[in-house]
Amino acid sequence: MALTATIYNLEIDLADIDRGVYEKLDLPVARQPSETLEYMLMRVFAYCLEYSDGITLTQGVAAGDEPAVLIRDLTGRITAWIEVGMPEPGRLHRGHKLAGRAAVYTHRDARKLLAQLTPANVHRLPDVPVYAFERGFIDEVASRIERRSHLSLSVTERELYLQIDGRTFTTTIVEHRSSSSI
Repeated sequence: MALTATIYNLEIDLADIDRGVYEKLDLPVARQPSETLEYMLMRVFAYCLEYSDGITLTQGVAAGDEPAVLIRDLTGRITAWIEVGMPEPGRLHRGHKLAGRAAVYTHRDARKLLAQLTPANVHRLPDVPVYAFERGFIDEVASRIERRSHLSLSVTERELYLQIDGRTFTTTIVEHRSSSSI
């Protein structure tokens, strides 16, 4: 018998002060059986931090050739390719060429990720920001998240503040870039 996705219904009060984005989001998220809770949370954070018109949260690890998050313009053209975790270099290369803009959100070692991507000839790799979250932050939030949760997420000066169940978690979002030019 095939396992099915577990649905998480997240109500998110988003205040991204850095970008002037203030939204109330009702976000159903399908967590695939092969997907860790930490990976799913990174998809949610990437969605919130990239939130704009035309944004779509894909099926994550079950999305095939799609990234974790896509942004399309009104014509349907992909304008941003947002990966999570440790993406395959070839997929990031194709996505960046297709969209013209790419980013990676990770709770893994960003230096290790960049070391993997640099020799792989990823299209305009220095233009691809890698946003790293502290692993402890993701682990703590994962231990608190439930299938129905209300989150308050605020971002200011790359500091992320998350409130869940009356408890506040914080992390600094550190941007890394490759110095290698392709």
